Amino acid sequence: MFCCVKSKFLKKTLKPFILILVLILILSVFLDQKNTAVALLYGYSLKEVPIYRVERDDKKIAISFDCAWGNEYTDELLKHMNFYNVKCTFFTVSFWAERYPEEIKKIVDAGHEIGTHSKTHSYMSKQNSEEINAELEYSTQIIEKLTNKKVELFRAPYGDYDDLLLQCAKSRGLYTIQWDVDSLDWKDLSAKEISMRVVSKVKSGSIILCHNNGLHTAESLPLIFSTLQAQGYEFVKISELIYRDNYKMGVDGSQIKVQ
Repeated sequence: MFCCVKSKFLKKTLKPFILILVLILILSVFLDQKNTAVALLYGYSLKEVPIYRVERDDKKIAISFDCAWGNEYTDELLKHMNFYNVKCTFFTVSFWAERYPEEIKKIVDAGHEIGTHSKTHSYMSKQNSEEINAELEYSTQIIEKLTNKKVELFRAPYGDYDDLLLQCAKSRGLYTIQWDVDSLDWKDLSAKEISMRVVSKVKSGSIILCHNNGLHTAESLPLIFSTLQAQGYEFVKISELIYRDNYKMGVDGSQIKVQ
C-alpha cells in the first residue's frame, strides 16, 4: 500500500518537471540557440573547436605538411605533387620561413598555400593572450612578406590548443586547422606504412597531417596519391576545402555546412 502511494506521489511530482523539460527542448529547437538541447539534437559543439575535417560528400580532401625542422625533402615533395597534380597546404613556423625563403618561394610558385605554425613552435596553451598574439602576429607578417599573400590558416604546434588560443586566432581572422588523418610520419615509419595508414583512414573532407622533413614522407606520396585518386578523391588546398560561412562545428571537430 505504501509503495503504491509513493509511486503515485512520484508520478504526480515528476509530471510537471517532465513537461517543463519537454517545453524547453522544443523552444530551444525553434530558437536554434547554442544550448545543450540543440547540441544533443544536432551534435553541434557548445564551445569553440578547431577544424579537424569538413563534412562534405564530393570526395575532396586535403594533405598538409608542417614545416619546422630541415628542408632536405621539400623538393621531392613538390616533385611528386607536381606529377600527380596535387595542391596542398604547408604550415610553417616563422623561423623556418626566415631560414628557407627560397623554399617558401618554390612552394608558392608551385601553386600551394602557406599557413602559420606559430613563431617559436611552443605549447601555446601555456601562453597568455599577449604571448599568443605576439606569436601569431609575427609569424603571419613574416609569411605574408615572403609570399605577398594573406595568411588565413593556423595550425597549433603539437596540435596543442585551449579556448584562449582559439579565440585569439579567430579574432585575427585565422581558421585553426587540426587533422583527422595522422600519417605518423614523424615516427619514421616506412613509406609503405605511412601510405597504408593514410589510405585506410581517409574519407571525404579529410585533412591529412604530414611533415615536410619526415624520413619517408616524400617516398610515401606516390602510393597515397595514386591510390586515392583512383578511388575518386581530389586533393585541394585547405582554404578550398573549408567553409567560410553558414556552418557549424560538430563536437568531433567536423565543419558542417548549414543550408
